[in-house]
Amino acid sequence: MSGRSDVAPDTLDVELAEDGVAVEYADGRRTFYHGVPEKVEGTLRAQPGRDVHVLVTDPDGTEGALTYVNDRMTSDEILADTGVGRVLLGADEEKPVFPGVTVRRDGYAVEVEADPEAAGGRVFVFEEDEMSEYSYEFA
Repeated sequence: MSGRSDVAPDTLDVELAEDGVAVEYADGRRTFYHGVPEKVEGTLRAQPGRDVHVLVTDPDGTEGALTYVNDRMTSDEILADTGVGRVLLGADEEKPVFPGVTVRRDGYAVEVEADPEAAGGRVFVFEEDEMSEYSYEFA
């Protein structure tokens, strides 16, 4: 496997729908995060082993930046083509990913702390594995 590194995200088109959140990648493909996001405040702790994606949008939710947290499978080139960012965390490491949004690794779990006002828009977290997916929005 080739090396992986942090990748800065590009601005992507976002669509907030009644049944989830759609993001259009820079290469024209779309992904859809199913479910109405559950409102959370302060810090969200994802289950260990789950993929964690952080989306920060403008206040209207029409465009935003998507960052994968600790994704070690996707190549840097694919991320650059899609406009998706990535941040890699070492053991017990913490990094700001956007203004007002910090991610940290606690053991095998990822924690996301967010202040939507400081972020200047809406902050979503998507947590998924092969069996399930969960959507959250910081209030």
